[in-house]
Amino acid sequence: MLLGYDIGSSSVKASLINMETGTCTAAAFYPKQEMSIRAVSPGWAEQDPEMWWENIKLATHDVLASSGTTGDNIKAIGISYQMHGLVCVGKDLQVLRPSIIWCDSRAVDIGSKAFRETGEQVCLSRLLNSPGNFTASKLRWVKENEPEVYEKIYKILLPGDYIALRLTGDICSTISGLSEGMLWDFQTRRPAEFLMDYYGFSRELLPEIRATFSEQGRVTSMAARELGLKEGTPVAYRAGDQPNNAFSLNVLEPGEIAATAGTSGVVYGVSDVVRYDPLSRVNTFAHVNYTPEQTRLGVLLCINGTGILNSWLKRNIGYTSSGYLAMNEAAADIPAGSDGLVILPFGNGAERMLGNTDPGSYFTRIDFNRHTIGHLLRAAQEGIVFAFHYGMEIMKQTGIRSSVIRAGKANMFLSPVFRETLAGITGATIELYNTDGSQGAALGAGIGAGYFKSFGEAFTGLKKLETIEPDVSKAAAYQEAYGRWLEVLEQTLSIKH
Repeated sequence: MLLGYDIGSSSVKASLINMETGTCTAAAFYPKQEMSIRAVSPGWAEQDPEMWWENIKLATHDVLASSGTTGDNIKAIGISYQMHGLVCVGKDLQVLRPSIIWCDSRAVDIGSKAFRETGEQVCLSRLLNSPGNFTASKLRWVKENEPEVYEKIYKILLPGDYIALRLTGDICSTISGLSEGMLWDFQTRRPAEFLMDYYGFSRELLPEIRATFSEQGRVTSMAARELGLKEGTPVAYRAGDQPNNAFSLNVLEPGEIAATAGTSGVVYGVSDVVRYDPLSRVNTFAHVNYTPEQTRLGVLLCINGTGILNSWLKRNIGYTSSGYLAMNEAAADIPAGSDGLVILPFGNGAERMLGNTDPGSYFTRIDFNRHTIGHLLRAAQEGIVFAFHYGMEIMKQTGIRSSVIRAGKANMFLSPVFRETLAGITGATIELYNTDGSQGAALGAGIGAGYFKSFGEAFTGLKKLETIEPDVSKAAAYQEAYGRWLEVLEQTLSIKH
């Protein structure tokens, strides 16, 4: 058996994969309600890493019990994790402050200033992005605002690095991980010393670099006791959630595209050509199969306000008990275009594709005599899809074109309204598969530990469940609705500026 973890900001999921068949034998997630995100100030978002660990313990015990197996049968462990977070640990390897997670926007101005002062072309050619609101800029915020914490930092870690540390006691990261934090220089193929010098960081703060698919430590006796695993089990893979989501869908080669729509929404395309958006509205990182000798880059569109809008509606308009299936059914009863109702989904921090602005979410053009809760639910899903389409138009400038989009049949891709609208407005065929991030992490561990000799061998259990073709009869309605949505977005952005 292979064990995969997916450390999200909403929940932690664990899956067991049978190495012989490549199929999932058990899965569990915790907590059953979404994990809390601490927002002390507007635009802030923090989580306690101990919360991730406690939910890993619960999920691990659950999958072992439900599968009837024991930790002795686990041959390797893989980790997928929420990207761009900052975890600071001291010399005793204890966390010094809550993790500043991906949707926290406190460091936007710091990254923008670094972009100007180090040179925009320098950053774009070497980082493939602006320093933006990524991990390095968050660390600079700590240095400026919490100097007493900064002075105690022994190592900085991404969320997945921290979980690997708890499992193995070893401190390490990957090239892909460093690239997502703006800490990898694609020109020198080394850590980004020019940006670290600008921010005043010591090289000693960075973890050791290990290959994405490789042994990255072994489970300690303490972790084994807490989780019910076997001491010495190798951790053999780690990747950020979006590169890993693409990997789980066997999206590894140029021209292939993956998507996901959980708390945030992502479209992720693979390229072998170094291209970047000069405005950093979409971002380029090292993919899981990138090496200094092989260029494999992931061009990532991230929309913070996606499934979180849907979950907000569930909590606040009476669907807490009936859930998302009932919401999807109510949305499906409303015609395409939601009878003119428009919703912008941007209510979860600064949006990179909007130039790191935070316009907030808007519900507009509501007619009290005509619109119902069903209209709200459909307009929300359409608004999320239109945000995807808006960003995918930007991605075309980097050479990523979407004729086929692969996704796991999960989260918002369970909604017929969501997936049919996405196919209809983009003209892309949607392919849905029997996988998710934790399953991908388990398969990655199988490769890293040498149980699978190739990517093809690892994905023998990957099955296409459903194909959604664009409905040309609704194309005009989708385009008309998108035009209204775009008009509201442009008006909103002009007011914000």
